[in-house]
Amino acid sequence: MYSITDLNHINEELKPLKILADKEINSIIGLSGMVYTPHIDAYNDVCVKKAAILRSLKDYNVIAYSDIETISAQLDLLHKRIKNGETIEYNKCKYQRRFAPLKLSKSGKVVQKWAKFWLKLDAEDKVNQEWEIQVKEIWPEYFIIRAFDI
Repeated sequence: MYSITDLNHINEELKPLKILADKEINSIIGLSGMVYTPHIDAYNDVCVKKAAILRSLKDYNVIAYSDIETISAQLDLLHKRIKNGETIEYNKCKYQRRFAPLKLSKSGKVVQKWAKFWLKLDAEDKVNQEWEIQVKEIWPEYFIIRAFDI
């Protein structure tokens, strides 16, 4: 089981990696093909580790589940067969279902597994940025595409 100390240590590891990852992202904008990105990869690995620690702490009731996790779970139960991009209203707020590729085939041409998540929409039907940031923090593995080896 993880502790709060582990989480604090991970947060300290994230700061310099985030700076380096952002520099790499800025340097590869406009490039195509496979690009070697060790800092982005390291940052993503630490984000996934942090999320696992948080999930463990929440599973053992050390930390409460966030509103986003609670609402997402309820929406998943209510709308099991909703399609990508569809919008629904729940508790006077609009939410949009999104799918993102999670695992690709070995060739990278076929999606083997999809990540499913909900985004909250503002009054102008634009994605709430704070909600999206928290979704990416809670489920970082949804936003890292991995090849699937058979």
